[in-house]
Amino acid sequence: MAEEIAVLAGGCFWCIEPVFRDLIGVETVESGYTGGTLGNPTYKQVCGGDTGHAEAIRVTFDPDQLSYDDLLDIFFATHDPTQLNRQGNDVGTQYRSAIFPQNDEQERKARGAIDRANAENGGRVVTTVEPKGEWWPAEDYHQDYWAGEGQRNPYCIAHIPPKLQKLRKSFQARVKSATANV
Repeated sequence: MAEEIAVLAGGCFWCIEPVFRDLIGVETVESGYTGGTLGNPTYKQVCGGDTGHAEAIRVTFDPDQLSYDDLLDIFFATHDPTQLNRQGNDVGTQYRSAIFPQNDEQERKARGAIDRANAENGGRVVTTVEPKGEWWPAEDYHQDYWAGEGQRNPYCIAHIPPKLQKLRKSFQARVKSATANV
């Protein structure tokens, strides 16, 4: 099995991680930080907005089961790529919409996905394509947050289920939980 890595930022990592965990072909999803200047940043430092990092996810996937193009289309459909440096109540550059391509081919595809998203959003997409940077895993308690603490967190309860509903409605054939019900 071939593996590929995608690094995406679309607001709070708690809120995008569950979407990608539920995709056929996704092996792992890790929350973390990238795109900044400070080595080994902490959650508190990144939330301060001064390090330049984005809260992001690193998705390991099988491109034979899920193409990078499809993964990007799901990314654009499950967050608001028209909000500059924010997603909902989360405000700051650490919550920006960004793609961090791991190679030249991913960069070309990322730019194509932005063009497709712009066509669907009246040219208002603010998602950036940023250089591959050092990846810093978030603290353990952030990993797979929705499966544990997140389902008791009012913020997560308000934001994650609508994303998962949109995923299951718009990308039913790509969702693990849909195949489990068959």
